[in-house]
Amino acid sequence: MDWFILAAAYLLGSIPTALLVGRLFFKIDIRDHGSKNPGATNTLRVLGKKAAIIVLLIDVGKAMLAAALPLLIGSDLNPLYSGLAAVVGHCFPVFAGFRGGKAIAATAGALIISDIPMFITAYLTFFAIIFITKYVFLGSISVGAALFVYSFFIPGHTEEIVFALFMLFLIYLHRSNLQNFFDGTEPKINDKNIKKDRIYKTK
Repeated sequence: MDWFILAAAYLLGSIPTALLVGRLFFKIDIRDHGSKNPGATNTLRVLGKKAAIIVLLIDVGKAMLAAALPLLIGSDLNPLYSGLAAVVGHCFPVFAGFRGGKAIAATAGALIISDIPMFITAYLTFFAIIFITKYVFLGSISVGAALFVYSFFIPGHTEEIVFALFMLFLIYLHRSNLQNFFDGTEPKINDKNIKKDRIYKTK
């Protein structure tokens, strides 16, 4: 039963929201524009606020549903694990050639169901780091670091390895951003040149 839940959670996470919104409403492949990442941040950069909000809500929602599967089915599986399976699906979606997003929206959805205090800790860190540095990718990586530190305060200390691996996973997903950062080409969130990536459509 647990493997069935994890597989279903992965498939839910694999729904390529940004890709679908780009193709259905703007006739583009979001992976060919902006940062080329099919997530909410690049959707905002390329397609605007309305499209980004849709992508964000669906990406968060699909991970929430995945995390809730054990509760809905009556399984003893930790909702965190089915939520993380959805995160993996979001990043490596079987429905989109395994070219997916960078985990942040889906991780939020997983944590909202599995552990609200952990969600609050991780995403306060996320926004604080972005506010201080103006780099979204550093905020994203900080989510993994915050979860890893938080895991030491969970009674029983059972998930440190999971979150250590998750932190490394986020670093891997943002490896191109790190390279751009060291090369001096990674744009800050307030970089005016980002506006040049916007595609204006009437649909």
